[in-house]
Amino acid sequence: MPNRAGREVTVEDVRQLMGASTPHFALQIRNRIKTLIANLPPDHPARILGEREIARLDRLAVDGEERGEPEDLPKMPSLAREG
Repeated sequence: MPNRAGREVTVEDVRQLMGASTPHFALQIRNRIKTLIANLPPDHPARILGEREIARLDRLAVDGEERGEPEDLPKMPSLAREG
């Protein structure tokens, strides 16, 4: 399935977006991957990898930020889970 540039989306395209994923940029990268794979069929290898990576990035965005030892610096309030 071609992307907006008119070429086939590949697993390597997804991997290139995944490369620099950090908690700070996880949601932006997730959105780029969603856009990249949006028109691919469910069984396309790039879509399968992309969906797996989207789930990982969702977790990374919330759980990936650490600020030292728990007793030193608690998680930022925006990332603290209510429970």
